[in-house]
Amino acid sequence: MAKRCLPVNGATGMGRVLTSISGAFRIMSDRKPGSKSSGKRALRGRAGRMQGGRGSGRASTGQVRLWGHHAVEAALKNPDRVHRKLWATREGVAALDGELPENFVVEYAQPADLGRLVARDAPHQGLVLECAPLEDVHLDELLETAKGQTILVLDQLTDPHNVGAILRSAAAFGAAAIVTQDRHAPPESGVVAKSASGALELVPWVRVVNLARALEQMAEAGYWRIGLTGDTKTTLAEALPAGPVALVLGAEGDGMRHNISGHCDALARLPIRDAIESLNVSNAAAIALYAVATREE
Repeated sequence: MAKRCLPVNGATGMGRVLTSISGAFRIMSDRKPGSKSSGKRALRGRAGRMQGGRGSGRASTGQVRLWGHHAVEAALKNPDRVHRKLWATREGVAALDGELPENFVVEYAQPADLGRLVARDAPHQGLVLECAPLEDVHLDELLETAKGQTILVLDQLTDPHNVGAILRSAAAFGAAAIVTQDRHAPPESGVVAKSASGALELVPWVRVVNLARALEQMAEAGYWRIGLTGDTKTTLAEALPAGPVALVLGAEGDGMRHNISGHCDALARLPIRDAIESLNVSNAAAIALYAVATREE
């Protein structure tokens, strides 16, 4: 049975809807017509140069390398993502929900070879995709289209696993976007994408120079800004308004910077027991998003 087609963007950046093709994915061959195959092709590029070594997970200059089933499949389905090349096991390809075009560059490899293309011990699940970074999303454009959906503001969160997990929760609860500084935040990467489990392709990521100014813009757009902290008696349920909400979370340990908390309309805490001092920031974000989604209007 033929699979659905994946809306893959090629190296030209031109998106196209693909007709379904049957059978296995095809490898782009460098052999001239009539030449004999030498058997299994050697892995080209970075992986071929690092036989016996370990990879860093870094892609070619200006590119992003993603790995893992959900992250790669979501990127392949994203019409806004420009794809360059896929390295894969046959089992990884067979598990994808869709078909690639005949001229898409796929290089089959063994799991150990794929391990040399990604960060140490990264669970690639038989799929590694090199692609262009997503285009920038601007805050003013987001505020025009957000329709009152919750915005997550992350103040100096640098752990890519946490940011990826927050993206996943943002997608689950229908948040409009996450907003970070362009500095003091992780870059788009395979670790973020794997932790986000496909949500990197679904939730806009706005990067700004001045986070305080961004909070002012949100207030001007009608958002009530709530900073999550343990240093207040007000619970999140008590602080929630009926209208649009921007949830502000600081880095674990340091919390929000003073200037950022000063730009919040309210500070609130999650009602956790005294036996636990605090929650992981990604867990706190998920709970806060749930509280907003289930509040009584």
